[in-house]
Amino acid sequence: MPDENVKPFLHGSLKGLSDNAVIFSKPPVELAAYHAAIEAYEAAIPAALDGSKTAIAQKNKLRDAAIRMYIQLAHYVEANCNDDMATFLSSGFQAAPTTKTPPQPLDQPTIVSVVQGAVSGQLKVKIGSVAKARSYHLRYAAVASGGGAPAQWTEQIITSTKPTLIEGLTPGTIYTFQIRALGRLGFTDWSDFVNRMVT
Repeated sequence: MPDENVKPFLHGSLKGLSDNAVIFSKPPVELAAYHAAIEAYEAAIPAALDGSKTAIAQKNKLRDAAIRMYIQLAHYVEANCNDDMATFLSSGFQAAPTTKTPPQPLDQPTIVSVVQGAVSGQLKVKIGSVAKARSYHLRYAAVASGGGAPAQWTEQIITSTKPTLIEGLTPGTIYTFQIRALGRLGFTDWSDFVNRMVT
């Protein structure tokens, strides 16, 4: 998480705990020490911007120290809020989301290239990677002489995006290829057709 995103969490918790010292009267970290740790971390940020490894290491060390205190205080607040969300939020800490993000549909896979293999009757198919795809289904068939959809497809399951070698094709014949990806919600649609003649 970038430093500019970390600082609001630290300051929010320091303010919430300070403003509600009656409720959170025995924190495991003294708020003065927590405040000093936050200030030391923030003071080290400008020096780290010049890219010096030493300055960056020092800033990260101070950041880690402040975050460790933050985590200790968060556990303390959680244990002492009596499961009351309003009391918990008054501490300046933020509740973790309770709803999981539902699985999203996969992006549509594509066939990047279809090239001739090393010997006659071979084609190599390269597909584009799709994030979170469990596998890919490749199908291919000879293009009908009058055009139109092929009557019979050959399907193959692919578990990686390395080029896939298709063998035993008839030289001089045009083949059409499509790919789809399998994810948690099922299959994507088939990709656009890619045609290639075998030599």
